[in-house]
Amino acid sequence: MAILVGSIFISLAVLVSGKVISLEDFNLRGSLEKKAVETKTQPAEVKTEAKVALVSAKDHLRGDKNARIVLIEYSDLECPFCKSFHSTAKEAVSFYKGNLSWVYRHFPLDSLHSKARKEAESTECANELGGEDAFWKMVDKIYEVTPSNNGLDLTILPDLAVQVGLDRNKFESCLQSGKFASVVEADYQSGLEAGVKGTPGNFLMDTKTGETVVLPGAVPLSNVKQEVDLLLKL
Repeated sequence: MAILVGSIFISLAVLVSGKVISLEDFNLRGSLEKKAVETKTQPAEVKTEAKVALVSAKDHLRGDKNARIVLIEYSDLECPFCKSFHSTAKEAVSFYKGNLSWVYRHFPLDSLHSKARKEAESTECANELGGEDAFWKMVDKIYEVTPSNNGLDLTILPDLAVQVGLDRNKFESCLQSGKFASVVEADYQSGLEAGVKGTPGNFLMDTKTGETVVLPGAVPLSNVKQEVDLLLKL
C-alpha cells in the first residue's frame, strides 16, 4: 500500500489553464507568483481614470503649494516600504523645488500593522498643537525611530512629541481622546476610492493638464524623476 501511495504522489499532476503540470512545477510556479505579488515596485502607468481626491485645505502638504506637480502618497507609518520611500519623496521635493509638492494621506493597513492607525492619529494631534510643521516633524520622527512592521512601542509617542517641540500633557490628552480617528479613516476611504490596495500608494497629479500617473510601490528616485519630467514637458 505504501508503494502504491508513493507512486500516486510522485505521478500526481495538476490541470492548470488546460495544461497538465507536475506537482513540483506547480509548487515552483506558486512560489514565483508569490514573489511577484510581493514585489514592491512596478513600472509607472498613466491612469487618468483614477479617482484621486483633489488636494484641499485639509491635506498635509510639503513644498510649494503652487507647484504644478503634486505627489500624493497614501501611507502606513509601520510599512517598511513607506519608510524607505519617505526619504525618496523628500529628495524629490527638494530636487524640483517649486515644481513638485507632496501630500501625505493616511492608509493604515490594520490587518498587518495594528499600531499604524494610532500613530497616524498622533500626527494629527501634532498638527493640531503645532501646525503643519509639527505634523511633518512627527511623521519624520516616527519613520526615523520605528523598526517598521508594527515594531514601534506606542508608549513612546509622547516622548517623540516632546522631541518635536510639543507639550506632553496636551499631546497625551489629544491622543487618548481619539478625536482624529475619523480624519484618519476619511483618508483611508479616499485611498480605497482611488484604487489603493497597498502602501505606499503614490500618484503624481499634474494640476495643469489634469493627468494622473500611478507610481505603485516604493519606486526609486530615478522613477519619480522620470515621470515628473515627462509631465513637465506636456
